[in-house]
Amino acid sequence: MAILAHCFGESYVAACFTHPLDLTKVRIQTLGPGQKSMSLVIRAALNQSGVKSLYTGLSASLLRQMTYSLVRLGSYETIKRWLAKGQKPKTSQLILAAGLAGGLGGIAGNPADVLLVRMTSDPMKPASLRYHYRNALDGLYKLLRREGFEGLTRGMGTNTVRGVCLIAVDLLKQPSAITAPADVIRSRVMSSNGGASALSILSTSLRAEGPSFLFRGWSPAFMRLGPNTVLMFVFLEQLKKGWSLYADRS
Repeated sequence: MAILAHCFGESYVAACFTHPLDLTKVRIQTLGPGQKSMSLVIRAALNQSGVKSLYTGLSASLLRQMTYSLVRLGSYETIKRWLAKGQKPKTSQLILAAGLAGGLGGIAGNPADVLLVRMTSDPMKPASLRYHYRNALDGLYKLLRREGFEGLTRGMGTNTVRGVCLIAVDLLKQPSAITAPADVIRSRVMSSNGGASALSILSTSLRAEGPSFLFRGWSPAFMRLGPNTVLMFVFLEQLKKGWSLYADRS
C-alpha cells in the first residue's frame, strides 16, 4: 500500500506540471484538416485568458490519475506476482503484466479521459458544439445525464488498446510513436458530438487528411515523456522520504 500511495502521489503531482503539453496534444489531434503547429496552439491558448488557459481541464487530468494510475499501478504488482508464481518474473511476464495492467487502467480511466479530451478541446470548437463542462464533477454529471452509461464508454476500445501499448512498449522506450495512432483516434472519438465510431472517424480522417493525421500531436506527446518521467521519480523519492519519516515517528 505504501508503494502504491507513493506512485499515485507522484503521478498526481507530475500531471499538474505536464498538463499544458497534454492540452496542446489533444487540441492538435482534434482540430481536423489544416496544419496547426504546437507553437500556434499554445499562442492561441495564451491569447484566450493567459497562462491559466493552459490548465483548462486540469481537474479531469487529476481525476484520470485517481482512476487510471491507481488501477494500473495496483493491478500491475498483483498480475506480476500471479504470473511469476513466487519466482523471479521473466521479461515476457513483465511485458504481459504491464500490458494487462495498462488495459485495465484504460478501462477504469475512460470516463476521466472523455472529460479530459472534451474539456481541453472545447475552446477550439464553435459555441454551439461545446460541452461546457465547468470541472470534472460537473462534466461527469452532465455526461451521465445527457449520454448515460454509453457516454462513459466513448472511445473505450481505442483507449484500452492505447493503455496496453503505452505501458508494454514503454520497455522499448518508444511509446509515443507506437501509440500515436490509437491516441489520435481516441481523442477524436471522445470529442465528437455525433457519436461516430472509431472506424468511421478513421475512414473520414484518412480521406480528408491522409495517413499523416495518425501522428498529429506527436511532438507535445513526446516532449511530455521526459519531464513527466523525471518529475515522477523526483517526487517519488520525496514522497518515500516523507513516508519513512512518518513511519519512524509512528
